[in-house]
Amino acid sequence: MSDYYRRDGTLTTREEGWSLLGDRNGERRVAKDVVVLSDGKKVEVSTVHLVIDHNFGEGPPLIFETMVFGGAFDEEQERYSTEEEAAEGHARWLARVQTSAEDPQSRADMTSSRDE
Repeated sequence: MSDYYRRDGTLTTREEGWSLLGDRNGERRVAKDVVVLSDGKKVEVSTVHLVIDHNFGEGPPLIFETMVFGGAFDEEQERYSTEEEAAEGHARWLARVQTSAEDPQSRADMTSSRDE
């Protein structure tokens, strides 16, 4: 059974969780930025409230996610427990994307330092 969470990290009912997942007003979005690369291609960094715990019982609930679409970090993601962590993570990923747009070699440098 999945646990459903409000943005403030409090548990909610399945019914409210499903309502939150419906998000007709963009209320799940924490941040979204688009970086235009030198070749004109666009890379999107998006951070959202997941509503459902994606930690699946292993530690604190992970209810926010940043994901990159396009560029050197395409489909990279990171998950967080709080909206504050999510905002900080979004800023980190945005900086990584902007740096890699300026210096493609930085992709390899950042990946190796993150994996250590």
